[in-house]
Amino acid sequence: MTGKARIDVFEKLGRELRMILDKSSSIKSGEKLQALIETAGIKNAWFTSQNIVHRLKGIADNLTEAKLMEWSKPYVLPDGFTGKTVYVIAAGNIPAAGFEDFMHTILCGHDFLGKLSGDDDVLLPAITEVVCEIEPALRSHINLSNEKLTHTDAVIATGSNNSSRYFEYYFSKYPHVIRRNRNSVAVLSGKESKEQLQKLGEDIFLYYGLGCRNVTKLFVPEGYNFNAFYEAIYSYSDELMSNRKYMNNYEYNRTVYMLNSEPLLDNNFLILKKDIGLASPPGVLYYEFYSDINDVKKRLSADRELIQCIVSEIIDEGSVGFGEAQNPSMNDYADGFDTMEFLLKM
Repeated sequence: MTGKARIDVFEKLGRELRMILDKSSSIKSGEKLQALIETAGIKNAWFTSQNIVHRLKGIADNLTEAKLMEWSKPYVLPDGFTGKTVYVIAAGNIPAAGFEDFMHTILCGHDFLGKLSGDDDVLLPAITEVVCEIEPALRSHINLSNEKLTHTDAVIATGSNNSSRYFEYYFSKYPHVIRRNRNSVAVLSGKESKEQLQKLGEDIFLYYGLGCRNVTKLFVPEGYNFNAFYEAIYSYSDELMSNRKYMNNYEYNRTVYMLNSEPLLDNNFLILKKDIGLASPPGVLYYEFYSDINDVKKRLSADRELIQCIVSEIIDEGSVGFGEAQNPSMNDYADGFDTMEFLLKM
């Protein structure tokens, strides 16, 4: 298959995903994925149908002919397959977390060997089945297996800061990309509209705050009144309070903080805690006050290796608008590392 032919496969996947989301798919694998959207949450309560639909819609929106061709312009995709294998250890924090690594591997002409998280081991296989029904020739180049690794030519692994140290050691002899914990932040001016704060709620709550692009920390001006913020995000209360896993986290953290007599702001589904950290747990959002925006910029620069995304209208460099954190473009690579370039240099 030529590189262009492989791009065409993913353009067709985008079309098929849109039909699946519209419940108009007629292919067998598409009907199976349609059913999984409703049932994936049975195995993993974090994966509600709403979150899965948002994730699949984001994938499909990027897989248009125009976007694929524009994104792929800088890369010279090989014709045929290279015979090399890329071992991908996928995260399980958001639905189909390993999809982009899967797509990049296939587009670069390598065989994909996937090790899936137990928290997310049904969605990506269902998507690959759709791909293989679109182009059966790809089936021999895709392997999703939990068997012990016997051979690979490169590794892409995503995990926690603890697991990344293990990955670095274990896979040191291979060309590799090792991703660690990252979080996203929002910098507010205090002049945001209710609509902007509502959109910020999506950046915070989508996937229940488990993704690296979820906002887990606010920087707000001295004297900031959180009443408007709490009022704007109240529309998310029903969904959050109906998810037992989310509420278990919220209630556990509230109990711990109260036992420690820590000052908190609370609205019965989100705790606001003043903290210098970036990575707040589910049900909690850290915040810091600032008096000079330049101090915030220095802090963001110092912590750039820990931050995936900045949501703000007062930070010019590298920021996205409210409600856009969970809608990355094709060029928004995880950790800012160009995976395509890495794979093409193998």
